[in-house]
Amino acid sequence: MQRKKHAVTIQDVAKAAKVSVSTVSRVLNGKVDVANETQERILSVIAQLGYTSNLAARSMRSRRKNLIGLVVPDIGFPYSIEIMKGINRAIAQSKFDLLVYTTGDVRKNGSALHEQHYVSLLNNSVTDGVIIVASAASDFITNAPIVAVDPHIVNPNYPYVQGTNYQGALEIMEYLLGLGHRRIGFINGRPEIASAQRRLEGYKDALKAANIKVDESLIVPGDFVQPAAYKSTLQLLSLKDPPTAIFAANDQSAMGVYQAAEELGFRIPEDLSVVGFDNISEAKYMGLTTMDQSLDEMGYAAVQMLIKLIQKEPVETEAHKIPTKLIVRTSCSKPRH
Repeated sequence: MQRKKHAVTIQDVAKAAKVSVSTVSRVLNGKVDVANETQERILSVIAQLGYTSNLAARSMRSRRKNLIGLVVPDIGFPYSIEIMKGINRAIAQSKFDLLVYTTGDVRKNGSALHEQHYVSLLNNSVTDGVIIVASAASDFITNAPIVAVDPHIVNPNYPYVQGTNYQGALEIMEYLLGLGHRRIGFINGRPEIASAQRRLEGYKDALKAANIKVDESLIVPGDFVQPAAYKSTLQLLSLKDPPTAIFAANDQSAMGVYQAAEELGFRIPEDLSVVGFDNISEAKYMGLTTMDQSLDEMGYAAVQMLIKLIQKEPVETEAHKIPTKLIVRTSCSKPRH
């Protein structure tokens, strides 16, 4: 492969197009006062030479970059994928482009300190605002606006979009109790995360409302990932009096329940009812009853909110709650005993 001896500069583009550097700059910045013929010639030269403008340098010359940053811990995680679908849809309808920053692993650098570093890099250089998925920081030092999707902490000091986790958990439990289940296992998420805490509260409060004592042996860790939920399900189903239903704190955990149940010979839903939370794409093909928290809509709403803040328009609320909805499929039935 032939390598270029030096990076193509804006001066190279101007020389090849036989125009001034300022004219090239105006085309790059979307100005409309350049003749169509000249603009087409400049764009053609840019394509031929492979010139790319420096976003950081442009940000110092222009107060608006029309670029939104997205900080997401793991773009391959089904939860993140669903949120990004909504973000992508909103970006496609806007005049903004999207710059994604990811560490590739939800566990790699998921601390508040790292998040603050990423936001500082983006908002103080190339972006007009940042969306951060599953934020852990309580606050950010930044001149540009920020919106979080499903923050890990309760009541952060910045605008955010979130599902109604507590109400969703209550509805799941009411559904299982209505089928006749009394021993219901709960596979928790990461205990430091607000959504996991709210779902656990909903589980416990629903049992108390039904005058059923909370059995701590039925509450096991799941960490919001399939392998941990698989191990915890083996533990639940090995109890002397195993649960007749399991409420998994997310759909990834529900997959671990399916895996363990199959290994132990439990049929779903004949021997064991299972409910998840999130309604990721895979849930439909599993026939999983789950709580839809509209992850796609969360991402879409976050972009809409951020654009309003960038344009200094008022937002209705800085805590946008999206109602959850129970999706009943084939993974639940009345208990056999």
